[in-house]
Amino acid sequence: MSATSPVAHQPHAFSHQIARRIAAGAIGGIAGGLVFGVLMAMMGMLPMIASMVGSDSAVVGFGIHLVISVLIGWGLTVPFAGLLTSYGRAALIGLAYGALWWVLGPLLIMPMMLGMPLFMIDAAAGLSLMGHLIYGVILAPVAFRILKSAHE
Repeated sequence: MSATSPVAHQPHAFSHQIARRIAAGAIGGIAGGLVFGVLMAMMGMLPMIASMVGSDSAVVGFGIHLVISVLIGWGLTVPFAGLLTSYGRAALIGLAYGALWWVLGPLLIMPMMLGMPLFMIDAAAGLSLMGHLIYGVILAPVAFRILKSAHE
């Protein structure tokens, strides 16, 4: 096999594809996380996010929120980038993904970490759902745009 054969270049193409998916998830996650983070700040929720690491600082909460936003962005783009085939489809997938993380995050994982009741549905949970849907509907189309630019 020569160095110019298509098989010899596949590992590079695969690593480029993974790098693009990582970048798309990070940038989309930050975009959605910034908007959702502003909403959380307006609702006074950032100190509760900070409490997951023993702080009550809104700045710490915002930082944690952005890290989580990137991780969740990667959870969409690294394994499922192929599902993002158009802006409309990305927006729908983003809504579903945001709803999934609303259940997993503030209704399950965070209450478990903080010793609070699980699946507590109240006004704050409703606002959190809105934020997660907004996050997802920004994350996925932004990620799609980045993934699409690799093919232009």
